[in-house]
Amino acid sequence: MSLQPLFWLAARGRFVLLTGLAAGIGIPPLARAMEPAIVPLIATLLFLAAIRIGPKAARPRPAEVPRYLLLALAFQTAMPLAALAVLAAVGWDGTTIGIGVVLMLAAGPVMGGPGLAILAGADPVPVLRHLVIGTALLPVTALPVFWFLPVFEDNAATIVAGAKLLAIIVLAGGAGFALRAALPRLASPDAIRANDGLSALAMGLVVIGLTSAVGPAALSGEAMFWLVLVATFVLNFGTQLLVFAGFRAAGAGDAAAGMGLSAGNRNMALFLGALPPETASDLLLFIGLYQVPMFLTPLVMIRLYRMRAAPP
Repeated sequence: MSLQPLFWLAARGRFVLLTGLAAGIGIPPLARAMEPAIVPLIATLLFLAAIRIGPKAARPRPAEVPRYLLLALAFQTAMPLAALAVLAAVGWDGTTIGIGVVLMLAAGPVMGGPGLAILAGADPVPVLRHLVIGTALLPVTALPVFWFLPVFEDNAATIVAGAKLLAIIVLAGGAGFALRAALPRLASPDAIRANDGLSALAMGLVVIGLTSAVGPAALSGEAMFWLVLVATFVLNFGTQLLVFAGFRAAGAGDAAAGMGLSAGNRNMALFLGALPPETASDLLLFIGLYQVPMFLTPLVMIRLYRMRAAPP
């Protein structure tokens, strides 16, 4: 079997993503048909990322572990709880936008983060390390957020949601690491390029399902569409800029760009398998519109992130 089609997809990853985005928005029946495949495709992306990374590279150096643990807690627990407190104070904690903001900040790094970093001119290494630890800790860091978020009926539902999240991560990620360990040839350059092509295809397909609510909302002309769109742009790029500026001022050097990109681009879709079905359905517009700034990141942020080595 020729790997050339996968190599072709890997070389055109940005355009595959934009094609999926356009198809999801422009062809609502196709997007609705893809909705049931969202969670399996997200698990597939985690599986492919684990194969590409491999169990050896996934383990950060011992000296790095405390730093990335603190980053995961700060990004995935402290930030969403702080946002939830502010939203609750103004009565927005139970709204779709409020829940979307909190879940975005509670989510781990997007599976395609290292690839986005390369396309955006950022160092992919810190993004990769953060991806591994942030995803591994997600069932733990998300529990306090689930506990206070007004979408679960009781504490038992919160624990069940955390267990579902853990199952997806352990099964998909563990299977990927096991396969990579069993088949060392998956680390070859051709295998990595083929993996990148499969990942681009999976991301292109999942974004079709994630944008199922976008096309109808755009055609409806309702103000909510524009309000959510503005909120996603402000949240994504605002978070990237704030974290990038903070890390750069702290002397993080090349890591500042990667941390900014990781902080702003999160894998919200992974929560769809843990949330109550009605909440997941309500969030599809927010999650779908969030894909727009995410996939525009390489085009919008590349000039800034290429300045990462400059002194603050």
